[in-house]
Amino acid sequence: MGWLAYILRVAFDIYFWIIIVRVLLSWIPHNPRNPVIRFIYDLTEPYLSLFRRLIPPIGMFDLSPIVALFVLHLLKVFLLRLIGG
Repeated sequence: MGWLAYILRVAFDIYFWIIIVRVLLSWIPHNPRNPVIRFIYDLTEPYLSLFRRLIPPIGMFDLSPIVALFVLHLLKVFLLRLIGG
């Protein structure tokens, strides 16, 4: 199961960093029609919206990505231990 654990770990790590990039993009002006930015938003919005419903933004601060990253990490650890990676 080493290859499965590796693929799972890499997939979770890539998604983690895509969420980080999404958070950084929210701090700087950007063109929302840019295909790369649109792709990042399309990939992360379904997951982040789950947490945004539970933790609405407080003023200008959206804490939902922090919780989303924490849950993503917990899920990664759980699944890797489950498959023995």
